[in-house]
Amino acid sequence: MSEKKTHEDQKYIDGLLKNNSFIIQAIYDKFVPKVINYIKQNSGSSDEAQDIIQDTLITIYNQASQKKLELTCPFDAYFFLLCKRKWLNELKKSSNKEVTINEEVLYKDDDAQELAFETSLFGEKQALFTEMFQKLGNACKELLTATFKIKSMEEVATSLGVSYAYARKKKSLCIGKLTELVQESPKFNQLNN
Repeated sequence: MSEKKTHEDQKYIDGLLKNNSFIIQAIYDKFVPKVINYIKQNSGSSDEAQDIIQDTLITIYNQASQKKLELTCPFDAYFFLLCKRKWLNELKKSSNKEVTINEEVLYKDDDAQELAFETSLFGEKQALFTEMFQKLGNACKELLTATFKIKSMEEVATSLGVSYAYARKKKSLCIGKLTELVQESPKFNQLNN
């Protein structure tokens, strides 16, 4: 199996990661107008399009920083497919709006489809994790938040004013509870199928 080559448009992903204002402006100049036009043609407003674009850029940023996203297709196709998917999901939620799909705007690029799907799935899993995390008790949220920020469990225990053994045991219980909440969610099975 051949290794996929990183596309030259990886510069847009890298620019987002580095918060490079020149690259971010280039994304807005080159790729955003097409998304806004698509959403407006499909029962949306400019404000709704801006929300979808922001949400998509955050999802791309999160996947790139956490999963080392390697772009193997043009950024244009990837970005558009992600925005389109998010918009169609929004329309499904409200389900009172009509969807007209302009086939000329769709892309047939397999890499773009695959990457957009992976990023979309990543975003949905993150949203599920966040939703279930909010259902944990305050002690669990505080402990897990500390472990996300501080790598050493000794430092976590000290910062929370508890013993190392207690912190480790409590972390294990909290992760178990969070895992249980995520796996019991109906969204979990949808995302894994």
